[in-house]
Amino acid sequence: MLARVALAAILAWSPTPHVRVVSADPVDNTPHVLDGIVNAITVVGRTVVVGGSFSEVSDAARSTTYPRENLFAYDLATGRVLENFAPIVPGTVYGLAAGDGGTVYVGGEFAGVNDTGSNALARLKLSDGSLVTGFTPRIGGGMVNAVVRQGSKLYVGGDFISPRTALARLDASTGDADPAFNVTPGRPLTPSVKVYGIAATRYRLAVDGSFTTLDGHSRPQLGLIDIGGATAKVASWRTEAYARRCRDAFPSYVRGLDFSSDGRYFAVVTTGGPVGGMCDTAARFETYATGSRIKPTWVNATGGDSLYAVCVTGAAIYVGGHQRWLDNPQGRDTAGPGAVSRPGIGAIHPTTGKALSWNPTRERGIGVKAFYAHGSGLLVGSDTTRLGREYHARIGMFPQS
Repeated sequence: MLARVALAAILAWSPTPHVRVVSADPVDNTPHVLDGIVNAITVVGRTVVVGGSFSEVSDAARSTTYPRENLFAYDLATGRVLENFAPIVPGTVYGLAAGDGGTVYVGGEFAGVNDTGSNALARLKLSDGSLVTGFTPRIGGGMVNAVVRQGSKLYVGGDFISPRTALARLDASTGDADPAFNVTPGRPLTPSVKVYGIAATRYRLAVDGSFTTLDGHSRPQLGLIDIGGATAKVASWRTEAYARRCRDAFPSYVRGLDFSSDGRYFAVVTTGGPVGGMCDTAARFETYATGSRIKPTWVNATGGDSLYAVCVTGAAIYVGGHQRWLDNPQGRDTAGPGAVSRPGIGAIHPTTGKALSWNPTRERGIGVKAFYAHGSGLLVGSDTTRLGREYHARIGMFPQS
């Protein structure tokens, strides 16, 4: 076991990529989420904020239990649960993003945070869990599934119908919809349009979901939007990789994505079932490729198990779900030729697309739903209690070795 990471190392957060793969031995001081599932993690200064669907958390020693309604926070250096941050969030949290001034943006399927009229998206103070005055987004008709902040702009995706359909850019201070962003997902594979994942660089926004068009342009389940100009517009980037169907139970199956720190490429993970193609895979794409039939740089297949979360750090592309294997393109719920065992979590070489030797293991369950790469390590959120062969209930961190 590792004792807590040195305080200086933890506080030295940097947006630069990791220079090496994280340790396979989790730190010992993370709290435990005692029920449900963790869907989202972010870090604000030295505070970790954790969201999902749960009702209780405990300290690392399991000596004190705290009631927490789908959201809590703890000190990254010590693991101490923040006692004054206990907002009432009456529904599942799916997305989090750090705000200025010790605040956090919270998105999900809820109404009435702290018994107010807030719906699906809120901005909270970490000091006491109260709502930030003046932030009044008008999200209506559905949930917020993903939240990304870029300076004064806040991008949100989900299945809401206002202020825009499924995808919007808001003023990060007021929550007002930005009139310069009106790219609309359409022609869904499901009864209504749903955005599952979003990621942003300074110039491009990557979006995945149940749509097959963006502003009328064919973009089956995945597209890029140019956001560097005065008005956002659909980029001349299209792939047919996700046009093929997976199992009928998964009419749309692209789930998570993340950019490299320099924005040159991004990685995408999917569910879908053991039917080959791009179902149950991780893939790398080049951000500034152009054309209508862009192919992935590489594809790594699980052989029939879902991947839900991905995190690009430079040293590795971490993937999580309930997979049993990686490097398994010929597997069909079996270990095909060349398959390597990577239960629940794994790491892929960014250039070769092959699994790295890093193999901490985790109890598989539903799967990893959240990663957060910090200068001190990799935070992981899921629905199970064993991570790196130790007890770490639903939240844990692999340190930079």
